[in-house]
Amino acid sequence: MQADPILTEVVARSLTLASEEMGATLVSLAFSPNIKERWDCSSAIFDEAGNVIAQANRVPLHLGSMIGAAEALRAKYPSERIQPGDMFLANDPYSGGGTHLPDINIIAPVFAEGRLVAFVANIAHHADVGGMVSGSESTLCTSIFQEGVRLPMVQVARAGMIVEDIVDIVRLNSRTPDERLGDLQAQFAACRVGVERVGALFTRYGAAIVDGCIANFLQATGRRFAASVQALPDGVYEAEEWLEAAGADPEARLHVRLSVTAGRLLFDFSASAAQLLGSSRNVPRKAVLATVYAIAKSMLDADVPSNSGYFDGIEMITRPGTLTDPLPPAAVGTRAITCGVLGDLIVAALSQAVPDSAMADSGPHHLVIFAGPDPKRDTYFVDYETIAGGAGARTRQPGLDAVRVHASGAANLPIEALENAYPLRVERYALRAGSGGAGHMRGGSGVERDYRILGDDISVSLSSARQLRPAQGFKGGGEGLCGAFLLNPGTAEARKLPAAAVDLPLRQGDLVRVLTPSGGGFGT
Repeated sequence: MQADPILTEVVARSLTLASEEMGATLVSLAFSPNIKERWDCSSAIFDEAGNVIAQANRVPLHLGSMIGAAEALRAKYPSERIQPGDMFLANDPYSGGGTHLPDINIIAPVFAEGRLVAFVANIAHHADVGGMVSGSESTLCTSIFQEGVRLPMVQVARAGMIVEDIVDIVRLNSRTPDERLGDLQAQFAACRVGVERVGALFTRYGAAIVDGCIANFLQATGRRFAASVQALPDGVYEAEEWLEAAGADPEARLHVRLSVTAGRLLFDFSASAAQLLGSSRNVPRKAVLATVYAIAKSMLDADVPSNSGYFDGIEMITRPGTLTDPLPPAAVGTRAITCGVLGDLIVAALSQAVPDSAMADSGPHHLVIFAGPDPKRDTYFVDYETIAGGAGARTRQPGLDAVRVHASGAANLPIEALENAYPLRVERYALRAGSGGAGHMRGGSGVERDYRILGDDISVSLSSARQLRPAQGFKGGGEGLCGAFLLNPGTAEARKLPAAAVDLPLRQGDLVRVLTPSGGGFGT
C-alpha cells in the first residue's frame, strides 16, 4: 500500500522512539554495573522479514548480533510455531547469530490483526557467562569452548511464561548468577515494552498502512544513501593493517579491497589472514558487517537512519576460515578490540574515496577484568571494564579524547559506581595529556586510570591492541602513543604487565595503571 509521506515519517519516528524506550528500560532495570552504568547494551526493531527498521543509539557493533539472531530465529522457528508472548534467546556465533558469548540476544514477536508483523530485540553484554576466565573474555582463549556457555536459538518464554530451565542454565554457568538473573529479567521487560509500543502502532493505523509506511521508510533511506555513494568517484581502493602478535599467534594481516561502482560499495576482506588459532581476536562475519555499516554511515551520511534501507547499498565478501570469517571452534571473545583496528582499515579505504571525510588511525579500547571475593558483600565479583582510547584526527577537526572508536560503544564505568560495587578504588582518572599524534589536527588523547586493590585474592585479566603498533597519522600527521598496563608504577616493585593476561594474582594494596592508546594526527 502506498503510504502518505507525512504518516510515513510519523510511523518511522514512533518506531525509533520505541527502540530507544526499549534501551532505556533495559538500562534502568539492569542489575549489573556493566549494563546499568556503562550502557553495554542495544535494542532494535525488525519487520516480519527480518529487515532492520530502527536501532537505538547505543553500540553499533551489537547490530551484527541482532541481525544474526533474527536470521537464526526465522530459520529455526517458522512463523506458524510462534505465538504472542513468546521470547527467544541466543548468544552463540556459530549457531545463534551472535558475535561473542557474553552478548545475549532476546527477541520477541509482535502480532497485529492475528498475524506476525514484526520482531523486537535487545542485546546485553553479561559480565560473566562462564568459561576459563572471569568475565568470559580474554585474548588468550584459543577455542570458543573456553569462552563460556554456548546458547543456540532457544525459546525462553512461551505465551508470556518464562522458561525457567533456560534461565537456570545461564545462571549455573556464571560466576555471578544473581547478576545474570537480574540482567535477563531487565531484557525480558525491555522486550515487553517493545512489543507493547510496536503493537499499539499497528493497532492504531492498521497493519497494511504501517507495512506501507515501513516500506516507504526503507526505500527513502536507500535512496538517500545511494545518492551519497553516487557522488563518489568509481574506483578500487585498498588498505592494509596488522594485528600485533598475541598469545601463540604472530602478527596477522587485515586487508580490504573497496570497489565503488554505479552507486554501490563492495568491501572484499578475503585477502585477510587465516583465522587465528592461538587467540580470541577472530571477528565473526556479522561483526565485520556491522563495523562496515557503522563506518560507511559515519563517513558518507551520518544522519541517514539506521535501518536496512541503506544496508542494501553495501555488499561484503569474506573468505570462510579467515580472521574476518572464522569457522568453529575459533575463539572470538575479543572481536571488539580487533574491530578497533579493522575500523581503521575500513576508514583508510574510504578515506581514499572521500578525502573530505578522511581520518587518521585511532586508539582502540583496553579491556580489564578484576575478579575475586568481595569482603563487604561476601560474594564473588566480576568487574568487566573497557577503557576508551583516543580517536584519529580528521581533515578539519582534532581527534576526540577518551572515546570508543568506530563501531564500538559503551561508557567508561563511573568511579562512584565502581567503588560502590567492588573492592577497588580509582586514584587517578585523567587524559594522557599530549598523547595524541601531532599535526595540523592533533589526534585524540587516551586515558590514564589507576586502580587500587582493596581486597585479598583478587586477580586481573587483560586484553588490548596497539601496545606495539601505534595509531598512524594521515598526510604527515604524527603517531599516537601506544597503550600499556603497569603494576605499582613509581615504586621499587614497578613492572610492565603483558598486553594479554589471564587472572594475574594481585595483592591488597597493589595499584594497576591502565594507559590506553591515542589517535594519530592529521597533516603537518
